[in-house]
Amino acid sequence: MKGFRPQSVPVYEALVREFAVFDRWFSSIPGPTQPNRLFVYSATSHGSISHVKNQLAQGYPQKTIFDSLHENGMDFGVYFQNIPTTFFYRNLRKLKYIFKFHQFDLKFKKDARNGKLPSLTVIEPRYFDLKVIPANDDHPSHDVANGQKLVKEVYEALRASPQWNETLLVITYDDHGGFNDHVKTPYVNVPNPDGNTGPAPYFFKFDRLGVRVPTIMVSPWIKKGTVISGPKGPAPNSEFEHSSIPATIKKMFNLSSNFLTHRDAWAGTFEQVVGELTSPRTDCPQTLPDVTPLRTTEANFPDEMSKKMNVKEAHAYVRGAVSRFIRASKEAIELGADQSAIVDMRSSLTTRSSIHN
Repeated sequence: MKGFRPQSVPVYEALVREFAVFDRWFSSIPGPTQPNRLFVYSATSHGSISHVKNQLAQGYPQKTIFDSLHENGMDFGVYFQNIPTTFFYRNLRKLKYIFKFHQFDLKFKKDARNGKLPSLTVIEPRYFDLKVIPANDDHPSHDVANGQKLVKEVYEALRASPQWNETLLVITYDDHGGFNDHVKTPYVNVPNPDGNTGPAPYFFKFDRLGVRVPTIMVSPWIKKGTVISGPKGPAPNSEFEHSSIPATIKKMFNLSSNFLTHRDAWAGTFEQVVGELTSPRTDCPQTLPDVTPLRTTEANFPDEMSKKMNVKEAHAYVRGAVSRFIRASKEAIELGADQSAIVDMRSSLTTRSSIHN
C-alpha cells in the first residue's frame, strides 16, 4: 500500500485540521467507480457491479435524491467540466432538469459570488487527463495536485460567498483506488437496496459494503479538528457510506418523499457534524495553501479508452455529445415538448434526434 504524506497534499491537510474528517466512511459496494457513484444520489446501483457501457449510455432508471428535491419544490444544480456523470441516471436527462446543468468554469464562481447556489450543488471534476487540460479527479495516475487545486478553488469561492454560513461542503471518493485496509468491510446485516442482484457468475447480493474512502466535510458550523467515526443509528449496525448522502439530504431538508431504497433508510446520517456549535465560526481560513505538481511525467492514463479512441479523441467526442444533447433538449423545450420527455440522440448525433416520454 502506498499513500501521500501530508506535505504532499497541503489542501487536504488544511481542511482536515480546520474542519472534519470521517474515519469510517465506506464505499457502498466492494466494486469500481460507476456502481459506487450511482449509490451517491440514488442509494442503489440497480444491480450494476461494473462499468457496463451500454447501460451507462442508456441510463439507469432508479429514482434519485434530485427527484425527491424536485418533488418538494427545492432546487439543485450540477456544475460539470467535461461530462456530467449524473446523466447516467436516466431521469436526470428529462427536459425539466436540463437547465440544472452548468459549465463549472462559466457559472460556479459567479453563482457563489452572487449567493445563487442551489440547495444541492454538485461539482463534477475533469475526468479526462489531457496534456493541456489535465484531469482533476484524483484518479490514478492523475496528479493529485490538480484535484487539490479544484478543491481549493471551490472552497475559496464558497468562503467568499454570502451563502458561506449556510454551507456544508462534502468531499468524498467513489472508491479508494485499491484493496488494502486494516479495517474490515462491514458484511453483517447490510440491507440489499432494492432486491436486485448482480449478474452471473457472482450474483452479488449487495449485502456488504466496500473499503473505506476518504471523506472530508467543511462548514463554519464544524469544530476545528473534528473526527467522526460510526453513526448513531438509525439501526444498531448502520454505517456511513455513499447512501448517507441522500439519507442526510432527506433529513436535513425535511423532505416528505419516501427513502429511495432500503439502503439510505439504513445508512447513517451526518447532520450532527454541523450540530455542535451555537453560532458559525469566524476564524475559517479565507484561502487554502498553494499546491505544486507532483507528477513528473505527462498525462498517460488511459492511453486508449477503447479500441478506436484515445483519451484526446474520447474527450472531444464526449464533450461534443453532451453539448449537442443539452442544446437539443433546450430546443425541444422551446418547441413545447413535454417536460417529462427525454431527447433521444440517434444515428448521427449531429443530424437526428427524437423525443421519448
